[in-house]
Amino acid sequence: MFLHIKQAYLCKYPAFKRKFNLIIYLFIGSTLPLSAQTDIDAIMMGKNLFCTGIMYSGSNWNEYWEGSLKRENFNLGTVSTQMAGPMGNLGVSSRLNVIFNLPYVSTKASAGQLKGFKGMQDLSLWLKWKPVKKQIGKGTLSLFTIGGYSTPSSDYVADYLPLSIGLRSRNISLRGMADYQVGVWTATVSGTYVHRSNIEIDRTSYYTTEMHYSNEVFMPDAAQFNLRMGYRGKEWLVEAVADNWTTLGGFDITRNNMPFPSNKMNMTKIGISMKYEPAYVKGLTFIGGANTTVAGRNVGKSAGIQAGLFYIFNLSGKKSEKTKNN
Repeated sequence: MFLHIKQAYLCKYPAFKRKFNLIIYLFIGSTLPLSAQTDIDAIMMGKNLFCTGIMYSGSNWNEYWEGSLKRENFNLGTVSTQMAGPMGNLGVSSRLNVIFNLPYVSTKASAGQLKGFKGMQDLSLWLKWKPVKKQIGKGTLSLFTIGGYSTPSSDYVADYLPLSIGLRSRNISLRGMADYQVGVWTATVSGTYVHRSNIEIDRTSYYTTEMHYSNEVFMPDAAQFNLRMGYRGKEWLVEAVADNWTTLGGFDITRNNMPFPSNKMNMTKIGISMKYEPAYVKGLTFIGGANTTVAGRNVGKSAGIQAGLFYIFNLSGKKSEKTKNN
């Protein structure tokens, strides 16, 4: 998410206050998630299987959109964000999974005097349900419903753009997803509505398009659309991914002004996502991917990479099915 710089820092660095107008990469978990039984892919864990491991992602940018205008800010140079932390998926049944994610985030800028932040960000939980699996034509159609909730896991500073590690809003999301697979070739499309709670900032008044004498900020809701297509085999999964995040409200950053949490923040990303499960080590999974921002409004033009290592544990102690692709 995107956050305002704290007033104390702006007072300390008046030159920065006059020139600063940069925004940080949007934190929505992971806009282009990895394909390892996540909340946004069409892969399910079998009953009594628990897949867990460590995810890492890194992104950086030195350009951003101020409204529709693409700009640079030499007071910060390149802003980098790194995220790492545990993620897990429990197969309650082959049609119902419970997923969690808890990233540790660090930020830094290559120029200027502002120091980056680091710490635990938001705990995210999802219920992933597959109510429909049906043979249609030459392929199999699967329908999914995913409900999610995220909340701050630490008392991090929110009002510190562009180096805050998060926004501190509590989010409730509802996603519908459809997957169609013919042999090893697949296509998955999903749409998500995200309800975001209001947040509180460390000042008693602020200006958006009008003056507000309060520390509470109304956060507009958002929508996310995701399309992924590619190869899904026994050992390899390779998908091309397109993802769009649109804020349902908000306003543009004004010329040479500072951004604000309730700005309109839209972005479109494209990338690739991969998973490898070697046959010689049962249960081990390697994941990776990359993405880049191709269009945006009031967001950074970021490029990122992802990697992870997971292992599947059989909690029943019996021989069980592995993952369910559709």
